[in-house]
Amino acid sequence: MGSMFRSEEVALVQLLLPTASAYNCVSQLGELGLVEFRDLNESVSAFQRRFVVDVRRCEELEKTFTFLREEVQRAGLTLAPPEGILPAPPPRDLLRIQEETDRLAQELRDVRGNQQALRAQLHQLQLHSAVLGQSHSPPPMAAVHTEGPFSERTPLLPATRGPHADLKVNFVAGAVEPYKAAALERLLWRACRGFLIASFRETEGQLEDPVTGEPATWMTFVISYWGEQIGQKIRKITDCFHCHVFPYLEPEESRLRTLQQLQQQSQELQEVLGETERFLSQVLGRVQQLLPPWQVQIHKMKAVYLTLNQCSVNTTHKCLIAEVWCATRDLPTVQQALQSGSSEEGVSAVAHRIPCQDMPPTLIRTNRFTSSFQGIVDAYGVGRYREVNPAPYTIITFPFLFAVMFGDVGHGLLMFLFALAMVLTENRPAVKATQNEIWQTFFGGRYLLLLMGLFSVYTGFIYNECFSRATTIFPSGWSVAAMANQSGWSDEYLSQHPMLTLNPNLTGVFLGPYPFGIDPIWSLATNHLSFLNSFKMKMSVILGVTHMAFGVFLSIFNHVHFGQAHRLLLETLPELIFLLGLFGYLVFLIVYKWVNVSAASASSAPSILIHFINMFLFSQNPTNHLLFHGQEAVQYTLVVLALVTVPILLLGTPLYLLRQHRQRTTTQRRPAGRQDEDTDKLLASHDASSLENSWSPDEEKAGSPEHDEEAEFVPSEIFMHQAIHTIEFCLGCISNTASYLRLWALSLAHAQLSEVLWAMVMRIGLGMGREIGVAAVVLVPVFAAFAVLTVAILLVMEGLSAFLHALRLHWVEFQNKFYSGTGYKLSPFTFTVDND
Repeated sequence: MGSMFRSEEVALVQLLLPTASAYNCVSQLGELGLVEFRDLNESVSAFQRRFVVDVRRCEELEKTFTFLREEVQRAGLTLAPPEGILPAPPPRDLLRIQEETDRLAQELRDVRGNQQALRAQLHQLQLHSAVLGQSHSPPPMAAVHTEGPFSERTPLLPATRGPHADLKVNFVAGAVEPYKAAALERLLWRACRGFLIASFRETEGQLEDPVTGEPATWMTFVISYWGEQIGQKIRKITDCFHCHVFPYLEPEESRLRTLQQLQQQSQELQEVLGETERFLSQVLGRVQQLLPPWQVQIHKMKAVYLTLNQCSVNTTHKCLIAEVWCATRDLPTVQQALQSGSSEEGVSAVAHRIPCQDMPPTLIRTNRFTSSFQGIVDAYGVGRYREVNPAPYTIITFPFLFAVMFGDVGHGLLMFLFALAMVLTENRPAVKATQNEIWQTFFGGRYLLLLMGLFSVYTGFIYNECFSRATTIFPSGWSVAAMANQSGWSDEYLSQHPMLTLNPNLTGVFLGPYPFGIDPIWSLATNHLSFLNSFKMKMSVILGVTHMAFGVFLSIFNHVHFGQAHRLLLETLPELIFLLGLFGYLVFLIVYKWVNVSAASASSAPSILIHFINMFLFSQNPTNHLLFHGQEAVQYTLVVLALVTVPILLLGTPLYLLRQHRQRTTTQRRPAGRQDEDTDKLLASHDASSLENSWSPDEEKAGSPEHDEEAEFVPSEIFMHQAIHTIEFCLGCISNTASYLRLWALSLAHAQLSEVLWAMVMRIGLGMGREIGVAAVVLVPVFAAFAVLTVAILLVMEGLSAFLHALRLHWVEFQNKFYSGTGYKLSPFTFTVDND
């Protein structure tokens, strides 16, 4: 709890690492994840640092790892995460890993290249076989052949004599993609003017594409032509369409022999391809086994070298000097890790605290439960070093303020069960590995949702609302029978007055308050909304003033811890008097009226709002009676006290700091002899003071070193800063109190939306059918619509709205009373990844 209440003490530690064991020491610190290294070579370029060559070698290895990982994924395989914790490998193992990685990568490239070449050859053989196997019969030539049937053995041109005696029919055969076939045929016809015969047919089976590996259908074609010029045009056109062209022999016997040869070659090629793929699977298996641990080890090695680049080298080049931020309680663990990392070299690494004038980082350790609440606080701003952390109180106040706006037993129970399911399955790998951003957001805040749902169930019982319906857990405190017996209601009176009023002043009508929450009879009253408005509005004011006063009270712990006693008297005390004297008195009036005004005197009860307005006007309304004797004197005294605190807030702290500054200036001008005495005392106590942190967290210094404050002390800035703070607090007390009325407004909006949804969906569905069968058929879609709208509107939209308003109440109204949020987190050098 100490770490959650206030950030841990962090010290600046100097590490003296022997050059031979620096790598092992940093690797040990990375496994622990306890220290944050400071860059001591900010002025040195990244390309001029000592270990830049090693970093480049690791980056080259990572590129090779990326290639191997892509090849494994291309084969449809997965890389299993390595088992156990793998340390960073020794530097001498880098060459071995690099050689083995390059050898595996080269084997993969060679085997993959051979596989692609074999697949391309097989694809060509299959296309050639498909072209020769297709029955491309030429169309009948009736003008040439008038006798006997046409066959492939019959020559296409008759034997002629004369100048065309050597005329010969040629063939172009090949395959093309189906979507290009129509364009190819049309272009051939137009370019060759019909001096050809083309036959296009689709392959009977699908062939595997050598590049993508997907089955595809091809169009085979056979083009017969005569004339060399026509042939050149056909070849150019087929080249433009990237057609696969194969030799086509006219005799049928030659084509059959060629087809048999192609089939035999295909079988042989498939056998070779099978052996190649088996060897490829063996190489990929070795990659699957070796790549995951190598990736982790090289990643750690690169992180170690990048960290070593932040260290400086001493003049003798025998050790590296590093500066780290480390929690004080972790210093023994760090020292032990350094000794373990440097034990093999014989010279131990040394760690010792050094004074620092910079503001240390903030370290707050969290777990699965507190991380989401700490994230809410850090989203506003990381706390300054050692200032009070609002997270422990946010664990209770945030879900409660959310539940005040979201109070409903049914809706809160649904949210609670949803969060409970995530909590119970949080250790399952499938749940953690989900990449959906919305799911990751809900899963990260599962404990926050759990408490929000639980508190909503609690406030739902207080409001007595479950899906906008009141529940009768205890007997009602109102009796209609007693009212009917004592009021003398007649039949004529009942017929003329559909709305009846219960008089609590009659004996037996009001039996006492409901044991827990709001009496369910109020859900039947016509003034139900007015009653709830009054109750929730006053409740919001009480919660708001209490919340703000608690925030001001927490500032006491900051002032005491930082040794700023003057702020207790000049800031915190006037702020409490101003806040409680005005708005705390308003809360007192509300509670006093609740306790002392009975049902008999309710009609003549005074108005609190009028009393509060007259309090500032120093006036009295004769028609508005006093709540207690001496009320006017109390009110006037409180207003005067509040007005007196304003100049104290405005001038107290600046005048005190100005006086302190003048005293320090006077002290620095003392005689030289007296200064020598103080110098001797300071040198005598040097060893004790060298470990102390000289950073001072005063608000006016904004984290500046204390010894620089004297040179930078500007009275006008101090007065301006305090004036802004005073105006912000005084006006904020009014605006922030009014801002808490959103608790009333959001609660009312949620209840009315739930009521409208019930009246417009479920009530209509329940009244549509009286018979059992009809009601069952009607209620199924009606309830489905009611459930969907409840989840979408009331749970998601209203829940998000209430969450944002609760977030604003904590950031603006609560945390600004004591929390500055101007720090920065401790980012330790670590190899582990937090999945919580």
